[in-house]
Amino acid sequence: MNSEQVKTTSKNRAVLKFVIFLMIMAAAALALYSSGMYQVFLDRDRLIEFVRSFRHASVLVFIGIQVAQILVAPIPGEMTGFVGGYLFGGMPGFLYSTIGLTVGSAIAFLLSRVFGRPMLEKIASKKTLEKYDFLMEHRGLWISFFLFLIPGFPKDLFCYILGTSHMSFGAFLAISTLGRLFGTVLLSISGSLARGGDYKLLGGVVVFAVCAALVSYLYRQSFLGWLKTRAERHKAKKEVLK
Repeated sequence: MNSEQVKTTSKNRAVLKFVIFLMIMAAAALALYSSGMYQVFLDRDRLIEFVRSFRHASVLVFIGIQVAQILVAPIPGEMTGFVGGYLFGGMPGFLYSTIGLTVGSAIAFLLSRVFGRPMLEKIASKKTLEKYDFLMEHRGLWISFFLFLIPGFPKDLFCYILGTSHMSFGAFLAISTLGRLFGTVLLSISGSLARGGDYKLLGGVVVFAVCAALVSYLYRQSFLGWLKTRAERHKAKKEVLK
């Protein structure tokens, strides 16, 4: 087989993989909407009752929902994290959320690694992808970790983006899991406090979370620019040392 045939075969495989991915996502979206489940995810009380209805299997169902909210962007992660704390308590809710988020993040990363850039271009705008191109060129572990820490940052999309980078799967699992811990703790505690009726403490947690989210939103572009500059300097130093 000559080089031209190899290129054609590789291209055909890439197209086939992408078509399979689109079919899977379309089937999942159709099932979500046709069953009416999408509305459940948008209503906190309905979601709580839905998870409760599974009784002994409610933990597994909740973990599955956390996995799904990583893969299906319209499902609000803030709500599901709160529901975990409300239903199971602060620490158990945090643990179950972390398991689901880690599994979901891993699947998103691996999907992107298999299907590559064409998949990313279908789920994110060109402008968004260009903003994070510098992370795809090298590992950027610390930069990626700090981005996962920022409240309100599109972490789910970021998992897909990092799947096309040179980052190893193990490193990704570490930074995505650790980077989500702070936000997951806040949501789980908030849900637990709401169930216990401790509204004063809940109010304090909410005010803290809102302030943190507001600060990160106002300075997100400046922070991202600073991180990008550091990454470019680091890359330039490595080129000089070669």
